[in-house]
Amino acid sequence: MHTVVVILSRLRPSSVGWAVSRLVLSAFGPARWPGLVFQKVLGSGEQGGFGLKPGLDHQGLFTAFDSPDAADHFLENSPQVKAYQDRSEDFFAVVLRPVSSRGQWSGFELKPPETNPPVGPSPSLNASDGLEHPVASLTRASIRPLKARRFWAQSPDAEDDLAQAQGCILAVGLGEAPLLRQATFSLWKSQAAMDAYARSGAHQRAIQAAYGQRFFSESMFVRFHPLRFKGQWRGQQFGDPQATNRPERTNSGPPPFRQAPSG
Repeated sequence: MHTVVVILSRLRPSSVGWAVSRLVLSAFGPARWPGLVFQKVLGSGEQGGFGLKPGLDHQGLFTAFDSPDAADHFLENSPQVKAYQDRSEDFFAVVLRPVSSRGQWSGFELKPPETNPPVGPSPSLNASDGLEHPVASLTRASIRPLKARRFWAQSPDAEDDLAQAQGCILAVGLGEAPLLRQATFSLWKSQAAMDAYARSGAHQRAIQAAYGQRFFSESMFVRFHPLRFKGQWRGQQFGDPQATNRPERTNSGPPPFRQAPSG
């Protein structure tokens, strides 16, 4: 089975040029790391949103590994991760276990465990939220060029609904390329909250249109169980409330993640 690490970064103004270079270099292939099986460096819309105007100060990193240990090793030791931490105003990282997945991303298929282990309490989002079972989702698609205009006509209403959705902790628009290769990563307080959004309003209409009119040449939809959080995003602290978004690195390594019990 695979383990996924997602990183979100709101970069300092002085680091925007570096972020653009990351997008360019990613076209030549992923960084090498033990156990790394898939990686995408992703741009974002303005202020991390879903619109057509690019937000050069927002970036995401999606990585998949062949084991939980490989994912942990990457997050704790990778120069790539440290580079984002050192250049970010906001830095958020989450380790994820796929629960269900359908479709492909550039031909890659995520493999959830054949039998999901019992779900113990997840790591708290902050020191006092009391949440036990947050969930995360990723939707991504390659949009057929002749369908792009109709696809983007659906976006504003769906984005407005998402911004107001009960139980949505964060949602970020990501993409490999303008207009045609898009993704959304979202984190929810519960499965029920995520399902309520997915099955109602503009999002449901957009999904029905996408399938009915064959907007996508390739797509992937994944639901995850979060295992560990780290960092902060838009004023929210995740994981260890004592951690900062740019921790000082020492020989002892980065601040530890708050980890879910395995029970």
